[in-house]
Amino acid sequence: MPTYLDHAASTPVRTVAREAFVAALDEAGNPSSVHRHGQSARAIVEDARERVAQHFDADPIEVIFTSGGTESVNLGITGVYRARHRADHARIRIIVPEAEHHATFDTVTALEREGAEAVWIPVDADGTINVDAWQRALADSPDTIACATALAANNEVGTVQPWRELAVLARDAGVPFHLDAIAALGHLPLSLRPASAVSLSGHKIGAVPGVGVLLVDRAASLDAIIHGGGQQRELRSGTLDAPAAASFAAALDEMEREREGEVARIRALTDDTWARILAAVPAAVPRGSREARLEHNLNLTFPGCQSDSLLFLLDEQGVSVSTGSACQAGVAQPSHVLMAMGLSEADASSALRITLGHTTTQADVDALVAALPRAYELALSAGRTAN
Repeated sequence: MPTYLDHAASTPVRTVAREAFVAALDEAGNPSSVHRHGQSARAIVEDARERVAQHFDADPIEVIFTSGGTESVNLGITGVYRARHRADHARIRIIVPEAEHHATFDTVTALEREGAEAVWIPVDADGTINVDAWQRALADSPDTIACATALAANNEVGTVQPWRELAVLARDAGVPFHLDAIAALGHLPLSLRPASAVSLSGHKIGAVPGVGVLLVDRAASLDAIIHGGGQQRELRSGTLDAPAAASFAAALDEMEREREGEVARIRALTDDTWARILAAVPAAVPRGSREARLEHNLNLTFPGCQSDSLLFLLDEQGVSVSTGSACQAGVAQPSHVLMAMGLSEADASSALRITLGHTTTQADVDALVAALPRAYELALSAGRTAN
């Protein structure tokens, strides 16, 4: 049986989420239609909206369903930026940490082509956002700031960020703050307050792929990036996907009921995995904070190896993990997160991210630990040959 240890990329669909999705498929109506079939579909969406809201100190009207985390991040950052810039053309600056997810990184880069200016905030060797630099950026020419954005927890190395402090500092400076909570969902207690917008993704918690949420404070001003029928406060036009919304709510409900126990269970497995990997491959170097980190995340670099070689060698032995690098247009690149943390290009190209989840068992950990030494030796040998 293959071993899946890439839950941060996507986690298997939960039974309750699959059942909710299939049941909702029986409703034929468009949720925006006024007839009884449409209103039956609408009831599914609104029930899901209420259930999602209660987990985040939000009102149902503040829950915007999207196609996934990437769209949520795009709407959360672009929507706020454009609304603020339209109201005051002097507001062109976006405060953003250097080790964000590519959904944020690429959104900000796209806005720079519209005239935005990114204010990049450094992270330390563990990937933690520099709060002092964040505060200084907020105080510098505040009339030119459009918005700020940050991760709740780093998606690659698992470091938990001081996101509430960042959000309060932004709020007190009068700057709308977008929180990317996609990696943190299911692992940390989260809230819309005091942020202006919070991005979430369904497939990270066991909902069907293709559904996300953007929590938007009712007082926040955003420009839509998808136009059409004006659904969802005119922030996200398009036919509402009732089955996907039902699946998200079902997965979220189960995840929240189980979160405390699952966090403890996974942390025990992860601690065991750390110890056994470092015993089997002493050259491996843990990355990210060992204290303030998501309990399911292990990120390590393997000096002298290429991460893609390690990944494929583990895959040949039936173990699925991911690299610490992004793969853009089919070309492996060093992890921009690890390089922002101060690693060299070579070290940033030698990372593996191993992430556990709700289906992970001790047998999965055993399979990884059994496969890794051989994969490491072969990757190390290949690296020496290449040099």
